[in-house]
Amino acid sequence: MLRAELNEALKKSMKAKEKRTVSTVRLILAALKDRDIAARSKGNHEGIDDAEVLAILQSMVKQRHETKEICEKGGRLELAEQEAEEIAVIERFLPEPLDEKQTLAAVEEVMQELGAESLKDMGRTMAALRERYAGRMDFAKASAIVKKRLG
Repeated sequence: MLRAELNEALKKSMKAKEKRTVSTVRLILAALKDRDIAARSKGNHEGIDDAEVLAILQSMVKQRHETKEICEKGGRLELAEQEAEEIAVIERFLPEPLDEKQTLAAVEEVMQELGAESLKDMGRTMAALRERYAGRMDFAKASAIVKKRLG
């Protein structure tokens, strides 16, 4: 479903002559194609699923935030602006992220369902959160919450 959305966005941005959107969506599609090829070599002939696509998009946003920060520190404001534009394009394809209260509620719910009581259950808890909230949750923050609750 995300792939169709990305392909449609590419067509629309090409017609509208939005250079930044075209180049960013092409980067996303190239990254997906690379992952699909890697998945095929492991026996998955259908390519990656939407959860993995969301993970790739999140990773791309994170990389661009880091690059933007470096560019700003180095006085390369035009490059920082370019990174900010790419972040905006990529974020259009990500679902609405959970806020802090929603993250806390989700962690509590999953821990209750799994009966998580000690740090031994952290891996299971985080795996369930990743499965359910791919692309919507900051897993570093969620991990800290889980650790605090279990520790």
